[in-house]
Amino acid sequence: MVACLLRLSFGLALVLVLRRPARRLFGAGPAFTLWLWPPLLACLPFCPLPALAPAWGGLSPMPVVASAAHAMAAASPVRPALWPALWLAGAAVAALRLVVVYVRLRRDCRPPTAAIRDAVHAAAPSLDPRRLRIHAQGPAVLWAPRSLVLLPPDFAAGDRHRRHVVLAHESSHLQRLDPLWMLLAETLAALLWFHPLAWLALPRFRLDQELACDERTLRRAGIDPAGYARALLAGTGMGSSPTLIPWLAASQLKERLRTIRRHRAGTPLRWAGTLVLGLGGAGLALAAQTAPPLGASADLDFNLRVPPQYPKASIVNNEQGTVTLEVLVGVDGRVKRVDYDPARSSTTSDNLVAAASEAAMHWRFDPASRDGVPIESYARVPVQFSLDRLPDPAERPKLKKDLRNTQKGTDLKDV
Repeated sequence: MVACLLRLSFGLALVLVLRRPARRLFGAGPAFTLWLWPPLLACLPFCPLPALAPAWGGLSPMPVVASAAHAMAAASPVRPALWPALWLAGAAVAALRLVVVYVRLRRDCRPPTAAIRDAVHAAAPSLDPRRLRIHAQGPAVLWAPRSLVLLPPDFAAGDRHRRHVVLAHESSHLQRLDPLWMLLAETLAALLWFHPLAWLALPRFRLDQELACDERTLRRAGIDPAGYARALLAGTGMGSSPTLIPWLAASQLKERLRTIRRHRAGTPLRWAGTLVLGLGGAGLALAAQTAPPLGASADLDFNLRVPPQYPKASIVNNEQGTVTLEVLVGVDGRVKRVDYDPARSSTTSDNLVAAASEAAMHWRFDPASRDGVPIESYARVPVQFSLDRLPDPAERPKLKKDLRNTQKGTDLKDV
């Protein structure tokens, strides 16, 4: 889950950096494709792919020290993590807010009058009249099982050209499935309520969606860009509400007018941009899929209760040093095989190797994972044997803290 969140954050950061250059180069429509990158990076690695080789664990600084002193270190209980409950509470509040706003919007909708139906039919004959509703926040598009076009009560009394522009724009929203994309974006922001990048990205997502819709409308409806801009300026500015795609938000007006002025109808460049950005997102997602997993880590609290027993023969012969083991960890965190690595060990004592290997067979690990799915992995575990004195009782809490600090930073990589 942490890896998924990191990939999603990386995707959001990339989109926020690249959206303006991509819009200038390829146009607003292809640039909007960038917003597929974050969910693609987060979700594609969960798709079933051929299993890869087990992950190798890099040399850990110190999973466990097998000495009389460290064998006496007491394991402290692990406190349950509170962050899942906090995340769930925050997500519930954010989702409830969306539901309340949506219910109020639907409750305030009214069927269109005969005058409005006639005006809509004259300006946009292909628009399904069953989608029409009257609402004070119109013109806007609202998600529903059959997405709705919200029109203001005085829509029939407006300028005919502006009615044509507004309906062409809202029809483009419906054709692009923008209400559904907006609902998904709002839902994702609710789930990521704690993430500053999510709330930074949401209004920019809305703006890019409007710019892409403007570009599609100008390209397909045969509307003059200058007349389209005049229709925008004649509108009344209104703020965006969750779940609602308004015809005009005052904060977006300047950027929309600038983009309309630069409008190009070049189809080859637009298709090339969509292809480049789409392949770029797929390439990033595949790179994330083949990236090394986080790797296994020792269950220190449990393993400290199962330390290697210092062989009597080694004590008599004053044998000390580090025995490095290569431990194959299964998906359940249990040890499947233990091998001795002489090249990374500082002792060749058979007694110490046997003692370390026997203890390691009873240890537990948090298995390596790829996108939240446990996988088999190897961990290289150095076990230090020393003939230190037993610590005083007052020294034991500090010793346990030192053991935990040395475990941080374990580096595991894929093969």
